[in-house]
Amino acid sequence: MAELHPSAPTPTYDTPTPRWVSLLTDAGRPVVAAWVMIMCAPGEHHLGKLAGWSDTLAWGMAGVLAAYAGIAAAVASKRPKGAPGKTSAVAGAWLSLGTAMSAQPISHMFVTGHWTAEPRPPVWLVVAVSCIPPLVLGHLLHLAATPVRVTPVVTEAQPMTTPVVPPASAEVPEPVPEPIAYSDPRCAVIRSLYDDGLRPGTKAMRTAIVAAGFESPSDGVIRGQLRAEVERREPQLAALPPAPVAFGA
Repeated sequence: MAELHPSAPTPTYDTPTPRWVSLLTDAGRPVVAAWVMIMCAPGEHHLGKLAGWSDTLAWGMAGVLAAYAGIAAAVASKRPKGAPGKTSAVAGAWLSLGTAMSAQPISHMFVTGHWTAEPRPPVWLVVAVSCIPPLVLGHLLHLAATPVRVTPVVTEAQPMTTPVVPPASAEVPEPVPEPIAYSDPRCAVIRSLYDDGLRPGTKAMRTAIVAAGFESPSDGVIRGQLRAEVERREPQLAALPPAPVAFGA
């Protein structure tokens, strides 16, 4: 058989529980609890009669002890550790279990003849059994009146943050660009031709310059000097699509 390495995790095997086992467990526990109370009831009833109760009232001893054991066990299991009444509930659960257990052998000792109740039962038995119902009631009331301490969950306070709202400001109009001071006034005439979104041609620029009252310059001056200065000041104008060529005079 291969040995597991010391550092290797221990393998776990998840074996499914058969359905009949689950059914037997779920249904068997209440059945067993019921039969235990039925088997203990005659002995507790017998002790009640020995203590002096009538035949009918003596059956209440069985109900008192059964209820005491169930309530004390439930409170002991539900109370958290350190809660008020936890220790008392645990002690009551053990006391009820011990009382129910001791009732059976004591009753059986009388029934089987090992002890005799003739002419009358012992004083200690009468006193002890007679005190059981009021003691049980007192302890159950104590458990019911004991509050469960709830530890408040203290959470660290989060700092209050006020959202910063930018101050409302009036709309500031876009600044109007100042006119460009060209070295040659004819550049301003050419610049106005770009307002149509097209790059003007040589003929259109000459026509505009003459219409503005200037003498007609040469093509080299128009393209290499005047238009060059305009597009040097505003480089985006050079990327505009060219204007269609006008063939008319």
